[in-house]
Formats: sequence, structure tokens, C-alpha cells
Amino acid sequence: MIRSVLVANRGEIALRIIRAARERGIRSVAVYSAPDRMAPHVLEADEAYPIGPAPASESYLRGDVLIDVAKRAGAEAIHPGYGFLSERAGFARAVEEAGLCFIGPTADTIAAMGDKTEARRRMAAAGVPIVPGMTDAVVDAAAARRAAQEIGYPVLLKASAGGGGKGMRVVREPSGVERAYDAASREALTAFGDGRVYLERYVERPRHIEIQVFGDAHGNVVHLGERECSVQRRHQKLIEEAPSPVLTPAEREAMGTAAVRAAAAVDYRGAGTVEFLYRGGEFFFLEMNTRLQVEHPVTELVTGIDLVDLQFRVASGEPLGFARADVRMTGHAIECRITSEDPYGGFLPSTGRISHLEIPAGPGVRWDGGIQRGQEITLHYDPLLAKLIVSAPNRATAVTRMARALDELLVVGVETSASYLRSVMDEPDFRAGDLSIAYVEEHPDLLRADLGEQELVAAALAGALLEEEHRERHRAPRIASSQTGMSAWRAAAGPWREDE
Repeated sequence: MIRSVLVANRGEIALRIIRAARERGIRSVAVYSAPDRMAPHVLEADEAYPIGPAPASESYLRGDVLIDVAKRAGAEAIHPGYGFLSERAGFARAVEEAGLCFIGPTADTIAAMGDKTEARRRMAAAGVPIVPGMTDAVVDAAAARRAAQEIGYPVLLKASAGGGGKGMRVVREPSGVERAYDAASREALTAFGDGRVYLERYVERPRHIEIQVFGDAHGNVVHLGERECSVQRRHQKLIEEAPSPVLTPAEREAMGTAAVRAAAAVDYRGAGTVEFLYRGGEFFFLEMNTRLQVEHPVTELVTGIDLVDLQFRVASGEPLGFARADVRMTGHAIECRITSEDPYGGFLPSTGRISHLEIPAGPGVRWDGGIQRGQEITLHYDPLLAKLIVSAPNRATAVTRMARALDELLVVGVETSASYLRSVMDEPDFRAGDLSIAYVEEHPDLLRADLGEQELVAAALAGALLEEEHRERHRAPRIASSQTGMSAWRAAAGPWREDE
């Protein structure tokens, strides 16, 4: 039994894990960089320890520091969440070598699926359909040109060690290969410390559909259905939903069977996601994410299975306790990623202090957020602020409910993706479920910065708040009495361990 866990992450996913731990009676230990000292995940945890300055490379990416804090805090396990160190095989191995439980797959599994060419070899051997292309990296631009000629244009150059759209370039004719190879290799080296690149056929306008899988230490592997993740920009997901509006029951089971085969091929343990490209009834293995996904709530809402709780159970050595036949998908769920980006300015990051926050509520609405009023949003971390999720009996109702929830959401102080996502909810192709990974590019009209009712309210409120702040600054100072001169808020009950 796991009695205490260190959450090696921040923001909304750290909060999600801390809450799941509390429901299981597990003591939670948070970590925080200097600017995160008052962040919601820190205040929610049973204990919290400082781990360094703002840059992630000096705080959340310091595996040695995280393991040391876990030991000193008496934590028995480390949950990596997603991002940061969650898919670093070296970190998983170091955690286990330190005598702690890593809540996730084994280091060998992470390493096997983290190398995209190795993953393609394993999937082909296991009978999982892969996109036609290479299973080895090319050594230079000349080799890339020869491989592209053999595969046939258009081709996709991809980083062998990467994901998330980094180190990827589409090439449609021979003259573009050398430049694309150099750019992809350079970007891959910067992002992953590994500049190797391989080539595969570029599938035009596919849908991005992924299967949630779960394995335990007793050899059981099941899938929990699919998620549609086709609405993306620069290979970063914006909207996810479950189930997919296009899959037939037969296609769902075929894709699910392939995903289970993929997981079994690497002795998978814990939560994982097998991602596929889908077009016209065909599907191809894309990659496997060896961790919990950002979009896991939509699966939870249609299956009724708490995936983080299940992670704790599997990490404690318990069997899954159910088979595929026991899993039922009921209704429809949609998730919108609320990010600190300006969709009308090329999705560039936005920074500032959140001066006002109104969170949607009501039937079928879930808010997985890691932000609060007064919080400073910086460039140091991923721009994901929160996830707004809705569920309903069917997709049409879910889309309408999401539109209502986005209308209620108000974030003042930074630009967010909310207004763009709201416009998508009214767009006819989206409402009809006619999607592909090219959706954002094919609907440029949605990126016009027309101020709607929500934006006008936000602008007016921002102006009022600035005026009030100006007045406060120019008011005569008041002398505090001895009884009010010091706030005792959480003075004794705070989670911080400043002596550590």
C-alpha cells in the first residue's frame, strides 16, 4: 500500500493527483519553484517543499532534487503527472533504484516507446499497423532524400526521440528535403538532446484518434475506448472528446485490439495512450504516450473510471479488477484546453497577473484548473492554465453545453484560448463532427479577433480593475494596529517546509 506520494509536477495535474491521493488516504507532498510558492497545488498538499528558482531546468526537471525531497519527506512513491520528467526513462529508473515506487510504466517500457523508430519496429513485429516508412533514422540530408524518393511524396520527417510536434517537417517535393532535414534535426536536438530523424509517408488530412490503455503487474491489459483529438494547431491539441464521432463499433474494437496488442508488446503497466492516424476506415500507429494524458477526463466521464485512482491501485500491486467487457462508454464528453495564448496573434504566449477569474458551473461541467486570482503567469512553464470539460447524453448536447460553459468563463489579466474555442463550438463542420488535424488551418475565419460579448465584458472589467488599483495606490496609508498588523493566515497550518 502506498501511504505517501510526492507529486513531481505543478498546476492543474498536480492538483488532480493530490485530490485523488486524499480520497485514498494517501499523504501528498508537493514541490514548488520560487514563483509557485503560493500556487493552488502547494496550498492543497499536505506538505510542500521548495526545489529551486523559476526555470524548469533548475527546479521541476531536477530529478536528483525531487528524489532527495521524496526521501526526506518520507514519501514512498513519486507521481510524475505529464510533461516534465514523466516520460524520462532515466528518471523512472533512478526513482526505482532509490527504493521508491514510480507511478507509471517501467523504465524499459518508457525507453522502448520513447524512441519512435524502435517503437515502429516493435509495433510492426506485434502486428500493429504503422504508417509506411522507415524503422531506422537517416544519417544525413542525402540519405533523407533517397528515403523520401523510395517512400514517395509527400513525406513527414520526424524526430526519433521526440513528440508533441517538435522536430517534424512535411516535405512535398525533393527540393525541400535538405532544408527540412536540417530544421527538423536541429529542433529535435534542442528539444530532446537527440537530433536523429526518420521519414514516413505523410497522411493527408487524417483524424487523430487515440486509445486509452491500462495494464497491471499481473499481465492484464485492457482498453477504455477512444478519444478524438483532431482539433490541433502545430500538433498541439486544443479540443478532445470521447467517443469519436466517426468510429463505428467495429472500428472501435479493431483499433482497441491493436492498442492492447501494442501495450502487451512492451509489458505495459499503468496508464498509457496509443495514438493513431485514421482516414477512411484505415488507421496507423502514430506513437505511444507512456503516461497519463492531459485529456484523460473525457474518458473518465464516459466510462465512470477514475484513472488517477486506478494508477495508484496498479502501482500498489493490485490487479485491474475488470475486463474489457466490463467497460461501458455512456454519453459524450468534450474537453477544451484553456491556455495562456493569444489565438489572434499566432497563439503566442501571454503573460500577466490574473486579476479576475470566474469559473463555469452547472450540470455536466467540470473544471480542472491550476490557477487562482492574483496569480502571475510567466513564460517559464507550459501555457496550459486549466481544462474545461463537459459531459452530456449525446454529442450535440455536449457541444451546446461547452458553448454555455465557455460563455461563463472569464479570465482577466492574460490572453487565453477561450474565445477561439467558443467560436469553434458554433462552427458547422465542428458541430457536424467533420474533423481532421488540418481543422485550424482550414478554418482561418475563426482566427479573426472579433470581440464577442465575453470579450467586451472582460475588457470592461479589466478597465474597472485597473482604475480601482490606481485609486488604491493613491489612497493615504493607514496605520495597522498591533492586532491587525500581521496576517495569521495559515501561519501554523501552512504546508511549507522552509527549513528544507
